[in-house]
Amino acid sequence: MLTDLIISRVRVKILQLFFQSPGKIFHVRDIVRRVDEEINAVRRELAHLEKIGAMTKERRANRLFYALRRDYPLYFDLLELIVKTSGMGGEIIKHRNKLGKIKFAMISGKFARGTARSGGDVDLLIVGKVVLPELGQIVRAEEVHREREINYTVMSEEEFEFRKRRRDPFVLEILRGARIMVIGDEEELVQ
Repeated sequence: MLTDLIISRVRVKILQLFFQSPGKIFHVRDIVRRVDEEINAVRRELAHLEKIGAMTKERRANRLFYALRRDYPLYFDLLELIVKTSGMGGEIIKHRNKLGKIKFAMISGKFARGTARSGGDVDLLIVGKVVLPELGQIVRAEEVHREREINYTVMSEEEFEFRKRRRDPFVLEILRGARIMVIGDEEELVQ
């Protein structure tokens, strides 16, 4: 889906690699191996991303390392696109019909940014009638990829609305936090 917007397949793979591994730096050969593309194509795209200000490069011990620049004006917009089109977000959208009738699906901002979370933080909230085994497969695949446990919560629309009206602390904490909407309207979620 992101390839529909960004023409370069190699650039899409590089952006996915960096945004799915927030805060990490990568050596050029490591990038080539991970995105499974030709080294010259990778170097060309890295040079382009550096030229537009999306990446920085740093020479260490005769090697070039690259990192995303969080101060790049489109950083969070690209993050949102990557979260929605790759990994768990992309799989939820791709298998939406198999997952049941989902009204809202949101991924927490902390999870998307790879920042530390407290024990009660929810990485994924899904509201609707959900086929739990299907969702479980998607979550497990992402846990293996990210090498960390994913906290997720599934609620029916009725339960979610009831808990919102009752000002349930758990639901209010989710609604106060930063989020990326994968399915549904954010304004309707928080009303």
